[in-house]
Amino acid sequence: MSHSDYRPNLRPLGPPRGVSSAVGPHGVGALPGDKKSKNKSTRGKKKSIFEAYMSKEDVSEGLKKGTLIQGALRINPKKFHEAFIPSPDGDRDIFIDGVVARNRALNGDLVVVKLLPEEQWKVIKPESNDKETEAAYESDLPEELCGHHLPQQSLKSYNDSPDVIIEAQFDDSDLEDGHGNTQNLLVDGVKKLSVGVHEKGKEDAGAPVKKDESTSVSQDIRALPEKSLQRSAKVVYILEKKHSRAATGFLKLLTDKNSELFRKYALFSPSDHRVPRIYVPLKDCPQDFVTRPKDYANTLFICRIVDWKEDSNFALGQLAKSLGQAGEIEPETEGILTEYGVDFSDFPSEVLECLPQGLPWTIPPDEFSKRKDLRKDCVFTIDPATARDLDDALSCKPLADGNFEVGVHIADVSYFIPEGSDLDRVAAQRATSVYLVQKVVPMLPRLLCEELCSLNPMTDKLTFSVIWTLTPEGKILSEWFGRTIIRSCTKLSYEHAQSMIESPTEKIPGQELPPISPEHGSEEVHQAVLNLHGIAKQLRQQRFVDGALRLDQLKLAFTLDHETGLPQGCHIYEYRDSNKLVEEFMLLANMAVAHKIYRAFPEQALLRRHPPPQTKMLSDLVEFCDQMGLPMDFSSAGALNKSLTKTFGGDKYSLARKEVLTNMCSRPMQMAHYFCSGLLQDRAQFRHYALNVPLYTHFTSPIRRFADVLVHRLLAAALGYRERLDVEPDALQKQADHCNDRRMASKRVQELSTGLFFAVLVKECGPLESEAMVMGVLNQAFDVLVLRYGVQKRIYCNALALRSHHFQKVGKKPELTLVWEPEDSEQEPAQQVITIFSLVEVVLRAETTALKYSAVLKRPGANSLLGREEEEAASTEEPDD
Repeated sequence: MSHSDYRPNLRPLGPPRGVSSAVGPHGVGALPGDKKSKNKSTRGKKKSIFEAYMSKEDVSEGLKKGTLIQGALRINPKKFHEAFIPSPDGDRDIFIDGVVARNRALNGDLVVVKLLPEEQWKVIKPESNDKETEAAYESDLPEELCGHHLPQQSLKSYNDSPDVIIEAQFDDSDLEDGHGNTQNLLVDGVKKLSVGVHEKGKEDAGAPVKKDESTSVSQDIRALPEKSLQRSAKVVYILEKKHSRAATGFLKLLTDKNSELFRKYALFSPSDHRVPRIYVPLKDCPQDFVTRPKDYANTLFICRIVDWKEDSNFALGQLAKSLGQAGEIEPETEGILTEYGVDFSDFPSEVLECLPQGLPWTIPPDEFSKRKDLRKDCVFTIDPATARDLDDALSCKPLADGNFEVGVHIADVSYFIPEGSDLDRVAAQRATSVYLVQKVVPMLPRLLCEELCSLNPMTDKLTFSVIWTLTPEGKILSEWFGRTIIRSCTKLSYEHAQSMIESPTEKIPGQELPPISPEHGSEEVHQAVLNLHGIAKQLRQQRFVDGALRLDQLKLAFTLDHETGLPQGCHIYEYRDSNKLVEEFMLLANMAVAHKIYRAFPEQALLRRHPPPQTKMLSDLVEFCDQMGLPMDFSSAGALNKSLTKTFGGDKYSLARKEVLTNMCSRPMQMAHYFCSGLLQDRAQFRHYALNVPLYTHFTSPIRRFADVLVHRLLAAALGYRERLDVEPDALQKQADHCNDRRMASKRVQELSTGLFFAVLVKECGPLESEAMVMGVLNQAFDVLVLRYGVQKRIYCNALALRSHHFQKVGKKPELTLVWEPEDSEQEPAQQVITIFSLVEVVLRAETTALKYSAVLKRPGANSLLGREEEEAASTEEPDD
C-alpha cells in the first residue's frame, strides 16, 4: 500500500481550547530534555532552561501592587525571537527578548510579566532603523473602521453554478464604519494580505536581514532622540492559554541516530515559527515513517502541544492528524482552522434535537397575537448575490406629511435558541460564523442559518424590528422596538439595488431583477430603495460632520473554477452606494438598541467600545507626517477623517499615496471590544472612537454572531417580553471576552484564507504585475504596497540584478539608490532612487515552496511581463452567470 493511501491511526485532536493542556491518560511520560543536556551524564536534576512560574498568590499580589504587568503576548511573525505586550498606559509596547524570556508562552496568551532592570532594556538607536515595536501586529484594525455588508460568502454549491465570484469573506455586519470590513484579507490595517505578513509565520524568513534592520513598515522613517529605551520584561506566569496549542507542520527524524531519543521520538517542525519545535512519540507517527521519512516530506500534519518542561528547548506533543499535501487548499484550510481553534465539526445529535423536528416548520398561531404583523408591508433584503444567511431586511413607507416610516427587521434567532440548551452552549462556544474564501463554518446548524431564521423571500418569518419615523434628512422623530412577523417580497443583491440607485427614473427590466411578490411589484421596491438611499446619504454625511472616521480598505474577490475550486483570477471588490445604504441603517439600529438596553440594564448591558489609538504609535505617525510635509490632523477621529479626505487629489498618484497613508494611520488603531457595562466604571471608556458615539452594540447579525443573540435577549427583557437575564455582570463579561477572542481568531482565519488563495493564484496564474508604492525604506530592502492587489511585500536588494545599492538619510528621510546591472555590456548602468511614496513596477511570482510568493522590482524601462489580454484575464475575470 502506498503511503498516500495510508492514514495513520492518529488520535483525535487533544484538549480543546481553554482546557488544561496537562498530559491526560494517554500521557507519554516525562518530557525528553534538550538533546545537549540529555547527552551529558549529569547526575541529579537537569539544568533548567526556563524559570519556574510564580505562584498564583504572588502573581495577584504583584498585579495589585503594580510590580507585575499583564497583557496579551504578540510574537513578531517576521522575527519570532521578539515579542511584545501592550503597555497599560498606551505608551511604547513592552519588549520581551528571546524564547527564554517568553517562558513557554505562545502568541495571543494572556501573560504576566516582570520588568527587567533598566540596564537590560532595549536600546533603540536612531540610525539603526530598528523600529520593531510596531511590526509585531498582525492586523488589528477594528472592523468598526471599515464597514458593513461586504460579501459574506454563503456559497452556491460548485455543482449548481458556473464559475462563481467568491468575495473574500467578511461577516456582513461589521459595519462600524467605512468601507468594507476587516475580517479582511488586508492585514495591518488597510492593505496587507496576511500572506504578506505572516505566511504561516515565516514570511521571507530566509532573506538576510541585518541584525539592526527593522521589519516595521510605516515607522522606519521616524526621527528619534539620540538614544531611546524600550522597557523590557520577562514572562513569569501564563494567566490564560489563549493559543490553541495546535500547529500545522512537518515531521522529521531526529538528527542524532544514536541517542535514546531517536528510538522514541520524531521532531515536529511547525510552519509557524512562533510555535516551538515539538517532540512527538514515534508510536503516533505513520508506521513506515522511520524507514521512509522522505515519503512524508511534503505531508502536512497537525500536532498539539501537551507539555513543555522547564529543562527542554522543545515542547512535547501528540500528533493529531495527517492533513494531506502541503500547498493544497483543503489541507491548508483545515490546518488554519485547527490552529486557531475553530470548531468545524458537524453539529452533534443533541444540538440538532433542539431544532424544530416537524418540517416544514410554520409559525405557531399564538405568535401572531404576541407580535406586530408586518406581512403586508413592502419589506426586502439586500445582500451579496451568493448570500444564504439573510439576517436583516429593510422597509420604507412614505407618510402623508412627507416623512418616512423606516424599519430594520432582524431575524429573531433567539426564539430558536432555548437558553441553557445544548444548542445555546455550542453557539456560545463557537461565538461567530467563520467566512473562508470557499466556504463558511457556521455558528448555527444550517437548518437555522439558511432556512428557519434566514429572511428568505415570500415566506413568513419571525423578526425583531426597530422602526423609526424619519424626516427625508434622516432626523429621528419617533422610535419603536418590538417583535414582528414579516414576509419579504424579494431578495435583492447589492448589484440589483445599485442598478435601482443608478436608474432613478427608468424602470428596470423584469429579467434583470429577482422574483418580486405581486402584492408590491418592482416599482414599489424601486421607489423604496431610492427613498432609503436618499435618507442614507443624509445620515452618512451627518455622521462624518459629527466626527466619525473611516479608513477605506481594498477587498479582493476571487473567481474560482467551479470544478477544481482553484482561484482563476481576482479583482478588487467595489464598495458602492447600495452597500452604504444598508450600512447606515444597520449602524442606526445598533446605536438605538445600545441606548435602549443600557437605559434598562445599566449594570448588565452587552455593549461594544472602541478605544482611541495607541498614543506612542500615534505620536510617531504625527512626526512622520511632519517630516513628509503632509498636513494631517490627528487630534480626533473626525479630524483624521477630514485630513484623509482633503489632503489628496483624485489622480492615480494621489490616490496611491492616500492608500499608503491610510495604511499607516491604521497601525495605531486598536480593536473594538464587547464588554459588560456593569464592570467598567468610567463612562468615557464606553465610547466608540471610530463612530464617535457614546454607546454602541451589535444587534443586526444574530445568525452569525452570538453577541447579537445576547443583545436580542437583553432587548426582549427591556421591552417586557421576558424576565430579565439571570446572569451576573462577571459572567456576562466572560462571555464578552470569549466573543472577542473568537472574533479575533475568525478574523485571522479569514485573512489567512484569503492569503492562501492569493498565494495559490500567484502560483497557478502568475507572475502577476502591478504598480506599487513604496511605504518604508530600510538599509537593504524596502516595503511596497502592491496597488492592484492590495498586498504588502518586502523587496530585498539581494534578489535584484543590481551592481550595487546605497542607503542614506537625506535630512531625516531614508533613501535607497539602486544601480542596475546593464542587460547589455555597452549600456550604462541605470540608477533608480527609492524613497517613501515612490511609484515602482513590481512582479509577484511564486517561489519553490508551495505557499510562498515574493515581489521583485522590474528593471526601469523593462517591457511588460504579461500580454495585455492575459493581464486583464488574470485580474478581472467576470462570472458567467
